[in-house]
Amino acid sequence: MFSIGLAEIVLIVEDVPRAARFYREVVGLTPATEADDEWAWFWTGESHGSPRIALHRGPLLFEEHSPHSPGDRWGHVHYAFTVPRERLEAAVKHVGGLGVEVYGPQRFEWMKATAYYFYDPDGNLLEFWSPDVS
Repeated sequence: MFSIGLAEIVLIVEDVPRAARFYREVVGLTPATEADDEWAWFWTGESHGSPRIALHRGPLLFEEHSPHSPGDRWGHVHYAFTVPRERLEAAVKHVGGLGVEVYGPQRFEWMKATAYYFYDPDGNLLEFWSPDVS
């Protein structure tokens, strides 16, 4: 067996500059590139070696091989960002203060964590997930 890790997530969006502003200003991600009309790349962690999120308008490579019908090949997704407990409330206030509706908190006893949820402009469900401090 070999070890693998997450390299990137690509989200299909309607308007890359609009989505890029959201991920920079609301979510707080650091741009890895300047956004253009087709692509924007962001770092998900504090180092440039961390996984990346890309925003893309248009088809992806090999999309014609998808078993799903055109228009349904890449649906809305849900993903979570880990936020240290001491920064969780500030992160939630920041998002809500920018007019984005935030849902939660949702407590998960089975994994000893608290989460808040909100949607991006393209309907993807984002989560700020924070494990309990040990």
